[in-house]
Amino acid sequence: MTATAGAWHPGSYLRFAGERARPFVELVARVGAEAPRTVVDLGCGEGSLTASLAQRWPGAQVTGIDSSPEMLAAAAASAVPGRVAFEAGDVADWAPREPVDVVVSNAVLHWVPGHPELMARWARALPPGGWLAVQVPGNFGSPTHALLAELCRAPGWGGRLDDVAPRPDTVLAPAGYAEVLAGAGLVPDVWETTYLHVLTGADPVLAWVRSTVLRPVLARLDEEDAARLTEAYAEALRAAYPVRPDGTTLLPFRRVFAVGTRPA
Repeated sequence: MTATAGAWHPGSYLRFAGERARPFVELVARVGAEAPRTVVDLGCGEGSLTASLAQRWPGAQVTGIDSSPEMLAAAAASAVPGRVAFEAGDVADWAPREPVDVVVSNAVLHWVPGHPELMARWARALPPGGWLAVQVPGNFGSPTHALLAELCRAPGWGGRLDDVAPRPDTVLAPAGYAEVLAGAGLVPDVWETTYLHVLTGADPVLAWVRSTVLRPVLARLDEEDAARLTEAYAEALRAAYPVRPDGTTLLPFRRVFAVGTRPA
């Protein structure tokens, strides 16, 4: 994960590990590299998905990059000497020290302002036959984000949360990412998928967003104000995502995928 306010908590993030892993698997499945020598996962998180890249490409040296000490500490359990390594670094500053055959960034770039230019820079650095694969959440116009943005801009917060309120233009439309890849000389493969997650438990949508979009907002507030905003947000989410008769809650989640390769 890239640097944002507040500490990342691997346990909270992994509560929905299965749902969060599926887009990674579907992203990497569209990468056609046959025998890459070097693979980099930018914003690797707790490392288990990064380690799966070494299984996909047994001959590759796989490196995961993340700025979170908490995530890197968890990732250490997935390191394999000579095969899988993890390093501290902010994806916004990363540049390859040598040619990298496959660059992956899953559910990270929406944290980075101006990330389309960053993608273009990574793409231009790819060697012939190299691949870039990126996935970003595409749900910034959904109730999870729109309701939080409305709360952040409410008069009671005195402008303290304006710059951390979710913005609907945080990510591009699929066509925008296709233009970024093609403009950098890659052959683009871009698509979107809306997953319908079936969640259980008390306030499950709130539990989902606690480890993502809600983190930088709560980091700006003291304990009392954080509790007040969280309760107001939870109430709004219950109305937007009601519990079904069987006790489950449905969360539609749109994601945008962008894969590109430089012709050999």
